[in-house]
Amino acid sequence: MWTATAPLLRVSVQVGLAMAAHVANLAEGSGIAVPAKVDRPRVSPAELLDALEETLDTRRIARRRLPYIREVLGAMDEHLGEIDAALRRALENWRLDRLSAMDRAVLRIGATELLFVEGIPPKVAIQEAIRLAEAYGGDESPGFVNGVLDALYKRAAVDG
Repeated sequence: MWTATAPLLRVSVQVGLAMAAHVANLAEGSGIAVPAKVDRPRVSPAELLDALEETLDTRRIARRRLPYIREVLGAMDEHLGEIDAALRRALENWRLDRLSAMDRAVLRIGATELLFVEGIPPKVAIQEAIRLAEAYGGDESPGFVNGVLDALYKRAAVDG
């Protein structure tokens, strides 16, 4: 099943990164074509859906992938507090609010898939997040994302 969902992970990240750019006013120079009209750390569900619709207007995304994208974004919106708390516990010597917006977005999407989306093997979710960090993050982002999500996964497995 995971082989069918792996491409959907990449699509969900396009929307998640667009949302991060939208929120952080990072569209300029990021290669992500989104309007930058929200300048605060959190978006409302309506703004999240607006960001999705704006992304759909500027990106070609297969309609069959939309249910998965909406599932990930819905889970992220519904559980953002829990996701951020889990990431804070997994971060060592880092604060979530001090990470780049792109690294934070990739971590949030990976954590959402690890904790709240069924049917995706943890290693696949982590590997997809690493690929996104390679594509959108800095030079050290892939290793950082790998370490944080691996720690989050191991902690979640122990906590049950």
